Amino acid sequence: MNLALVAAAVIPAVILLIQIYRADRLEKEPVGMLLMLAVAGIVSTFLASVTEQLGDLLLSYFVPEGTLLYNIILYIGIVAFAEEGFKYMVLKNRSWTSPHFNCQFDGVVYAVFVSLGFALWENIHYVLAYGLSTAIARAVTAVPGHACFGVFMGAWYGMAKRAEQHGDEPRSRQCRRLSILIPALIHGAYDFIATMESEWLLLLFLVFVIAMFVTALRLVRKMAREDDYIVPPEPVGAGYPGEPYSGGGTWASLGEEPYRYRDPGESSSEPSSGYSDNYKW
Repeated sequence: MNLALVAAAVIPAVILLIQIYRADRLEKEPVGMLLMLAVAGIVSTFLASVTEQLGDLLLSYFVPEGTLLYNIILYIGIVAFAEEGFKYMVLKNRSWTSPHFNCQFDGVVYAVFVSLGFALWENIHYVLAYGLSTAIARAVTAVPGHACFGVFMGAWYGMAKRAEQHGDEPRSRQCRRLSILIPALIHGAYDFIATMESEWLLLLFLVFVIAMFVTALRLVRKMAREDDYIVPPEPVGAGYPGEPYSGGGTWASLGEEPYRYRDPGESSSEPSSGYSDNYKW
């Protein structure tokens, strides 16, 4: 195994992981949990690969290979939904009920770590198969592309968590569906345009990629800047940060006073003001 090629495949994903971790300004997530999510993203590559192969096999029986219809169904209907669907599956399985999921931007952090775990493993495969030139090309397209898909997934995923915590289950379900649908459609369009052999489509691909990167970057900055707690902390007495609280939860330090995070469903001493402005983009 060529270690230089492996490094070329891994470094772009690691750089982006560090950047999204640093963007989480309100409360950093546990490193162990984030590494677990990245590994879960790697696992999702195998699940998606098997599904894509089966889907491609079935599709070839009904639609002639290489036709426009075949490519649309393959890249948008099979590949994109398989990859984003399995990413979402491991994301929700590993983070939805976590006590650390207490800020809306956490959804973005978790989803990007899953997506870049997926991209990292996929990148190693492509780079070892096709060489350094592939590493350079994917470092500026495919790897950031997966990060963008993760941003769009995480934005809706975080809103879904906020809606659930505020008792709006219909809205939460809608946001969870959109956290799969939106990145899958963007991913499918990305793959479809990238595989078309045409000069004007190459130009379209470059415009599409730049627009996607700019939108995702602006979204990350906006959500990180406006991030707040899904369930606001409230003062309940005295305690040391991180110390277990007898009534459930843990103590935290915000400013000079100790606070404890309320558990979902726990009544507050003050009336709720409803959803914050961060509930919407």
